[in-house]
Amino acid sequence: MSVTITVPSEYGYVITTTVATFFLGLWHGMNARPLRLKGGVKQPKAYADSNDFAAADAETKKTLYLFNCAQRAHGNYIENQPSTAIALLIAGLRYPRLSALLGVGWMIGRVIFTLGYCRRDKENGSGRILGFAIQFPMQITLWGLAAWTGISILP
Repeated sequence: MSVTITVPSEYGYVITTTVATFFLGLWHGMNARPLRLKGGVKQPKAYADSNDFAAADAETKKTLYLFNCAQRAHGNYIENQPSTAIALLIAGLRYPRLSALLGVGWMIGRVIFTLGYCRRDKENGSGRILGFAIQFPMQITLWGLAAWTGISILP
């Protein structure tokens, strides 16, 4: 026995965009790894700590700082990706093209957020602000569209 599911082709945009968020998470890890290696931060430590900084020369301290920034950007992504991916799928039931577009914009904002966070010339991770300003409105809009999709199908 075989089961055939007919899905509107526009849902392909939503599904593909959602799957792309998985690979963006992988990219975050790949972004942090070289800094971990260069800074000498051994697994399973998630971040360079005060002992690492105390034993480091000036250049290594900068690398450790950037590693911590990359790790924090990755952590922030992990904190936001599940709810945004689910919202993308739910909102995509009613607004497939808009949801996919918002999802792509959200991912672009997340890349800019991470690249900005890891800039050598910015202090306190301040380079992340532009990426945040791009991605956050798209994330909130997806959440709102998902909520509206749910509300609209209530009896």
